[in-house]
Amino acid sequence: MISETLPTDAPTNRFIRAKSLMLAMVSFHTGYFLIAVSGAAVFAVATVLSSFGVKMLIDDVILPSFEVGNVGFDTWASVSLIVVAIGLVRAAGVVVRRTYAGKANSSTAKTIADNALSHLMRQPPSWHRSRMTGDIAARAGVDTDAAAAILGPMPFASSVVVLLAVSGVWLVLTDVWLGLFAFLVFPMMLATNILYQRRVDYHYQVAQDELGALSEAAHESFDGVLVVKAFGAEERETERLAVISRRLRKARTNAITLRSTFESVIDAAPSLVNVAIIAFGATRVRDGAMTVGELSAFVFLFTLVSLPLRIVSYLFSELPHSASGWARVKQVLDEPLIPSPREHIRLSNDAMVELRDVRASHVDDVLALRDISLTVPRGRTVAIVGSTGSGKTTLLHLIAGLIAARSGTVSLGTKRVGLVFQEAFLFAESLRYNLTLGADVSESRIADALRTASADGFVNELGIGLDTELGERGVSLSGGQRQRLALARALAVGSELLLLDDTTSALDPATEAAVLNNLRSIGNEITTLVVASRPSTIALADEVVFMIDGAIAAAGPHDRLLRDNADYRTLISAFEHDRQAPQAGSR
Repeated sequence: MISETLPTDAPTNRFIRAKSLMLAMVSFHTGYFLIAVSGAAVFAVATVLSSFGVKMLIDDVILPSFEVGNVGFDTWASVSLIVVAIGLVRAAGVVVRRTYAGKANSSTAKTIADNALSHLMRQPPSWHRSRMTGDIAARAGVDTDAAAAILGPMPFASSVVVLLAVSGVWLVLTDVWLGLFAFLVFPMMLATNILYQRRVDYHYQVAQDELGALSEAAHESFDGVLVVKAFGAEERETERLAVISRRLRKARTNAITLRSTFESVIDAAPSLVNVAIIAFGATRVRDGAMTVGELSAFVFLFTLVSLPLRIVSYLFSELPHSASGWARVKQVLDEPLIPSPREHIRLSNDAMVELRDVRASHVDDVLALRDISLTVPRGRTVAIVGSTGSGKTTLLHLIAGLIAARSGTVSLGTKRVGLVFQEAFLFAESLRYNLTLGADVSESRIADALRTASADGFVNELGIGLDTELGERGVSLSGGQRQRLALARALAVGSELLLLDDTTSALDPATEAAVLNNLRSIGNEITTLVVASRPSTIALADEVVFMIDGAIAAAGPHDRLLRDNADYRTLISAFEHDRQAPQAGSR
């Protein structure tokens, strides 16, 4: 089960989380990160050297111009060349850092998302049924982006260590007392960063959780928009989402308030310190302890160093956000993979379907199938009949490998099983993709599949045939058309065992009969198990399996069951009564 509880906020835990987060993010694309750090280090060294260039310009060019009246061309050219060269190196460091930090960020986000999606797709249907789709989508989407966001400021922030070390040495060598005064400001600013991170961590964690909750609720609401509108619940549903939105807004407002206060302090600190440096430095210049150029370089360097400290603050501000995102992604990645029910299905060389004393359930201790024994020869068409809740769909899901048997054995004569649901799902892609799901399928096989499913007629009427975009869930098609395309998809990918879960319920009787007769005409190539509730459909099957309360009550030809089994006869009569009204949506 995905837990919503994240690690505690004790200082030690926060440090461990930050360290683990950084190491984890760097490990995905170490090469990109190291190149970005190298570029940042070059930028740091060039930044310190640029202050040396300022000193040379003032002491060797500007002041002599006022004192002597002119400066030699060689001196001017050499100083200018040094300043320009330092600027070019500094610019190159910025380009390299930004380029490869961006590559590290985007590549890492993609890798994490791919890993999360791969892990999610390997979990069996039972795992997905116990989770909210919106929450899973958030963890594989916005949370992966949040986790990788820390890689943006990390290379620059890591170069601050180099910058502080080199600039600290240069400042102290230039003037010990003034250098120590300026250098002591840096730990104070870092302490402010740490204090901020401790305060804002909680709010970002709450905001990230609320964002996941909002994504989950919105996905569910949009998925059920027809139900909401049918019951006139638009205002109530809007308010439900608004409550979550308000919680998210409150958490983000608290975090942004702290962030703005923190950044104001970081903005003001360098200016105030520069005023003090100029005041103190003026006395040092007056006493002859340092030159005007050295004082100017001093102020210039301190101003330049203040910007990287802002990046450190940005790193600290991203840490809670990224840590929360990574924690949510890790909860998915760390969940053990549940064995797929298909691993327990045996391969049979005899019958297409062979079940022996099978029991199965969706919920522990509540059996949905009880002591099922069934043999279906190859090439047969078998109708699964029963009242609502009798276990028909569960039986098909068991054979398809979507749920596992609690006891007994399941053997199939093929691995190419196609389950077609009553509610046909179509992707917002081309018709071709919906029929092949990206597999390499020949045009002739697609045409045969459409013809067998009696879908070739309306497909030929579409504007651009197989390249027609269907829209989300095939919204432009009727229910019957979507069902026939879902059946054609199972045929196109080469299914040898078709499991139809009331797949033809939206078709008119004539079209349904045509589809089933087409399947029968294929012969031994296709074995079909169809959940049916239409007497005319049931009569077309070679054999009928009649289910009551999760067990097979009777099996045999439709006519014999109708003659010999009173419960079956009563159910068929009820079906005939229900079918008096014409079926809609089958065009």
